[in-house]
Amino acid sequence: QVQLVESGGGLVQAGGSLRLSCAASGRTFSNHVMAWFRQAPGKEREFVAAISRSAEYIYYPDSVKGRFTISRDNAKNTVYLEMNSLKPEDTAVYYCAARLGVVTDVETGYNYWGQGTQVTVSS
Repeated sequence: QVQLVESGGGLVQAGGSLRLSCAASGRTFSNHVMAWFRQAPGKEREFVAAISRSAEYIYYPDSVKGRFTISRDNAKNTVYLEMNSLKPEDTAVYYCAARLGVVTDVETGYNYWGQGTQVTVSS
């Protein structure tokens, strides 16, 4: 079992930055692929970023590439999402997710989820 707790969300103006954190319980964090997803009101949850166990593979969709950076600290059991040049369309609840196996951008491939943290970008 892996329990995930996100933090760092909030209200920011367009063009601003936020750093999300996701703290994981358990001693097997380093065995898990970690990812961030987001869900805006009335929309389906979408992939934001994923990072392999030792950070050798990192993936982003085009919508956030160049603006968002995912990283992890296996010693602290934490994954981060640095978000820069934020846009109003980035407004969503951001979820941290974990899985064993290979990196994927498919939501159903992740077994463990946090409760989410709200990010609101004002124009």
